[in-house]
Amino acid sequence: MAVGKEIRGKIKSVENTKKITKAMEMVAASKMRKAQERMRAARPYAEKIRNITANLAKANPEYRSPYMRKVDGSAKAVGFIVVTTDKGLCGGLNTNILRAVTAKMREAQAAGQQISAVAIGNKGLGFLNRIGANVVSQVTQLGDAPQIDKLIGPVKTMLDLFIAGKLDAVYLCFTDFINTMKQEPTVEQLLPLAAERLAVSDEAKKQYGWDYIYEPDAPAVIDELMTRYVEGLVYQAVAENMASEQSARMVAMKSATDNAGNLINELKLIYNKTRQAAITKELSEIVGGAAAISG
Repeated sequence: MAVGKEIRGKIKSVENTKKITKAMEMVAASKMRKAQERMRAARPYAEKIRNITANLAKANPEYRSPYMRKVDGSAKAVGFIVVTTDKGLCGGLNTNILRAVTAKMREAQAAGQQISAVAIGNKGLGFLNRIGANVVSQVTQLGDAPQIDKLIGPVKTMLDLFIAGKLDAVYLCFTDFINTMKQEPTVEQLLPLAAERLAVSDEAKKQYGWDYIYEPDAPAVIDELMTRYVEGLVYQAVAENMASEQSARMVAMKSATDNAGNLINELKLIYNKTRQAAITKELSEIVGGAAAISG
């Protein structure tokens, strides 16, 4: 029964694969909970610094930060901060965000805009290199938790280009965590900071006063806060992306485990049918042989 032996080998192979995907599913589930906790823990900081930055900017109307400058006419050069994962096996997570990035880049190229990019994550870096994009900075191997010290350098590269006037707009591309089953690819304008992004809620207006003493001066304080705010937005995007990654990987590995189980059942059915057919054939040959001898 060479065919039966081959099927048993396939069943054993799929069972081993199922064990691996089940283990990866459990690991991803554990990491997902921690990633979600880090993501939610970062949100209050981003909201606080947004309120403080907005109040300081509006308290000193005679100074307009370069982060909020208005571009006259159409943009001539734009930058992209592309946040992806370092590893695969997370379903269509990277494919979806990179598809959205591709569409936005084509739109920019059609408008005659020059493109620069910062890659956060190995998958995004590989994609940008393949399409020949101008990658001005990169960071990979972030691990399971976002680390602000690793992000500051690449982000500052893009901020310096914007402040110097070499870029008219910067877009932040990442996967927004909605829930365990849904992650939304997001491409949003990071710079110049829109007035709506710095809108102050009524509760924040009551909490913060409008009179400030600046040291050393208003422009230095406001610009430094704006920088910290933008870095906080990128950090939050990376945290959202990591939570999305672990959720997508858990779902993908669960699907793979379920598919492996279905395949094992199908192979066992085929094996049993093949074995039964072989037994029936052998019985028929025995009966036929006995009949010929007795005849």
